[in-house]
Parts: sequence; C-alpha cells; structure tokens
Amino acid sequence: MPNTYQPQQSTQRPDKSNRARMLISCPDRSGIVAAVSHFLYEHGANIVQSDQYSMDPGGGMFFIRFDFDLKDLERELPVLQEDFARVADRFSMKWSTFRASRKKRLAIFVSKEDHCLLELLWQWQAGDLEAEIAMVISNHNDMRPLVESFGIPFHHIPVTADNKAEAEVKQLEVVSDKADLIVLARYMQIISPKFIEQFPNRIINIHHSFLPAFVGGKPYAQAFNRGVKIIGATAHYVTEELDGGPIIEQDVQRVSHRDNVDDLKRIGRTIERVVLARAVKWHSEDRLLVHQNKTVVFN
Repeated sequence: MPNTYQPQQSTQRPDKSNRARMLISCPDRSGIVAAVSHFLYEHGANIVQSDQYSMDPGGGMFFIRFDFDLKDLERELPVLQEDFARVADRFSMKWSTFRASRKKRLAIFVSKEDHCLLELLWQWQAGDLEAEIAMVISNHNDMRPLVESFGIPFHHIPVTADNKAEAEVKQLEVVSDKADLIVLARYMQIISPKFIEQFPNRIINIHHSFLPAFVGGKPYAQAFNRGVKIIGATAHYVTEELDGGPIIEQDVQRVSHRDNVDDLKRIGRTIERVVLARAVKWHSEDRLLVHQNKTVVFN
C-alpha cells in the first residue's frame, strides 16, 4: 500500500505585534550593555535577542542590536524613545528603534535581466523576505507581465542620455513617501548624487564582481581577460563613489580556464541573486549598521 502521508509545513510565525528593535553605535566604554539592559527592564521590556561588536574595547566604536518585546508597544514605544534620550546622551550614542511588525517598503529598480528580481519575488511570495514590495520601476517594459502577475505595481520610466534628469524626477515622484529602501536589481543606470541624497544608506546595489576588483562596466569580461580562478558578486550601499559604497555581502564561486565570458555570466547570475537577496533581507530586518565605509552585519 503506497504511503500517502505528506508532512505539512507549519506556516505559523511568531507574533511580532509587540516586538521592537534597537540599533546603537557609540564610542566603546564600560557599562553600555548594562545601562541599556537596565533601561529596557525598567520600562517593562523583555530582551529576546542581543548582538554586539566592539571594534576596539580600548577606544574604538561599539555596536549593539536588541530585539525586545514590550506590552502595548504602539502606546509605550514613543514613551520609551523619549526617555532613552538621557541614556543616549550619556554614552554619545547614535541610535534608532523599529517596530518589527512594520515591514520595510521596497522599490525595486530593474532593467532587462530578471534573475535578481525573480529571487526577490520568490522569497517575498514564500514569506521568507520580511518586507513589502511596493513597486517595481524599470527603464524597459520587458518585466511588466512578470511583475503584474504577482499583483505588484509596475512603472515604466524610460531613461536616455537626453532625459536622465527628467526621468529621475519622475522616479522620485513615484517612490516619494512610498518606499523605505531602493533595490537596484541589475538596474543598468548610474544613480545621480541628488537621488542618493534622498535615500542615504537606503539604496542597495548588486555589482557583478567581487569588489573592489573589476569596478565599472563589463566585470565578467574584465575577469576573463585577467584569467581569474574565482568570480563573485557584491551587494553594497550606493554612494556617490561608483561601486565604492559600504559592502554588505559577498560570495564567490570557483571557475576554470575552460569557462568563457558567457560561462562566467551564467555562473555569476546565481551568485548575484543570492547575495542581493541576503543583503535586502538583512536590511529589512534591521541587522545592518554603517560606520564610515564599512557595515556591521548582525546576521
């Protein structure tokens, strides 16, 4: 008799309606963890996870991330935020708090290649990406049927050398107050400094090389010409320096002399989609702190 039992995957997720996150960076000194923990305890918060990192206990920077539950969060969190200013001033902290139940709204920019976009759509559909895909914006119409099949708004804004400034104005109008994070999922246009100013450390790009190697265009051709034996991809925050922003995540795969440029591109697509999805997930879960041109990743 055939076995007809099919295990059911649990879809129940923990209740995060009263969960908040706190990210802190400050000069390292004794008493930081004790002060913050005691403060949260006094305000009735229960710490469920804590991660910390010190660049140098003798005078470097200190970074910490708290997950905590607080009863009646909607009403109590503003009180906690106001009271925490005294602790923050004492330790010269830069800090922020987030409601875990409030999902980040993503605006995904894409051109003609679909692999990075597809990975984000699949993870979002499966519930593995703790975010809301608010829209997809493209300088081509190729992805419209795919995106709209997921029930996601699609905006076609053509970009040429003559209308680039005008196109960016339209893009900003579309994303204004509707997106918390811009994701460049193989969007093959350079973002202007004016656009970047609107989203500091809130634009993530996937570069199809293991930065800082092979910056700029055609990195797979550059890698092939150099005869590399590994190729990689890099997700980073976008700054005015081309491909020079703080690196969030990287990965690599071994290749050989038998692989031509097309082989490198094919292999690289898998790396790109995974690396970008990890970076977006970590940002969406408030696991990233930026210090100068580096990131601290609590993953």
